[in-house]
Amino acid sequence: MIERLWMIASGVLMVLAAFFAWRNNLSGAFVSGALGACAWFLSYRVELRKKIGDDKSDSEGLSEHEDDH
Repeated sequence: MIERLWMIASGVLMVLAAFFAWRNNLSGAFVSGALGACAWFLSYRVELRKKIGDDKSDSEGLSEHEDDH
């Protein structure tokens, strides 16, 4: 869920950056674009942490079953 929120924030900030660039407000466009890029990286980070957590739980489950043999 939080990943989706970061992606929405990223999209909104990028559209805002395009609007500022269209209005020739380059400093506003830069700040909005930079914040949009940060939001995108945060969504990617959340996705990777989720995958790593899933991989760890899978490997822990596998090691428990190996001990039974």
